Amino acid sequence: MQLTLDQATGLCRMAALGAGANEEATQSLVASIIAAEAEGLSAVGLSHFIDYLEAIQDGRIDGNADPVVTRPALAVYLSDARGGLAHTGFDRTIDDLASGKLFGVAIFSQKNAYTCGALGYFTGRLAGQGLVSFAATNGPAVLAGSGSVKPVYCTNPMSFAAPAADGPPLIIDQSSSATAFVNIRKAAEDGKKIPEGWALDASGNPTTDPAAAMKGAMLAFGGQRGANIALMVEVLAAGISGANWSIDAPWFSGGPDSPGTGLFVLAVEPKLLDPDFERRMKAQLDRLRRRYGVHIPGRARAEAAEKATARGFDVPKAVVQRISEFAERYSA
Repeated sequence: MQLTLDQATGLCRMAALGAGANEEATQSLVASIIAAEAEGLSAVGLSHFIDYLEAIQDGRIDGNADPVVTRPALAVYLSDARGGLAHTGFDRTIDDLASGKLFGVAIFSQKNAYTCGALGYFTGRLAGQGLVSFAATNGPAVLAGSGSVKPVYCTNPMSFAAPAADGPPLIIDQSSSATAFVNIRKAAEDGKKIPEGWALDASGNPTTDPAAAMKGAMLAFGGQRGANIALMVEVLAAGISGANWSIDAPWFSGGPDSPGTGLFVLAVEPKLLDPDFERRMKAQLDRLRRRYGVHIPGRARAEAAEKATARGFDVPKAVVQRISEFAERYSA
């Protein structure tokens, strides 16, 4: 089914309210979901929105949570999501993170939240304010550590974004795992095999069966090096904030408990160091792309979002129907 951005936003808004979220949580969540879908990130777009709706309905997300944001230092913001969304506390703080323009750097750290979906949504918005940013987050354990065959980390994604003059920002958004968990889940739903090197089964053997992979453990990209990065992300996201370590986090799609995950965001004002940063960034990205054929992350997302704004996007009918079931509760 083809939906315009306005149609999708309206439908999702009614669905989130129908599931039991308040207006603030609804606005924060829907904005992130529509942005992901518009940018072509369908795995964390409307299909993933259903996970949020079911989590609100079942209590894994408190749709009325009131995040508590404290300021332990001038440019450090600590948010307790209190079992709610990861987005709400960040949305309340994003303008304050622009204090990086004054202090040079600002930090946002959060605990007790549901998983945050597309991590580049957070860094990309800071890049839109002229800030270079880095983000890290964790979730329930699905990824084997270095030397282990049991899951001890989440896919533990990280994202980096930097503004460039007169064009889209650079946005790197990638997991520490060989692929995202939602890709394995989708392969299982579609009855397709997964590539070798993505996962182990419950006995610790390599597998191309996504169903077996979901009962076993995912593998880090680059072997030990990727697993070390997952550990680094874990420390930044969960260690510093006081959030659940991945191995202690309740599962995000079952049961009544929040996974209680963490989020770390660092924002840097580059123009304090080089007033000409954005122009130089644009020139460097253009040179890498045009002369050397380098893929620049972020361009495709921006182009997809522009097309979606003009034409809307296609969504599987089953996804629209499931979201509509929640929306009907609100209209009723």
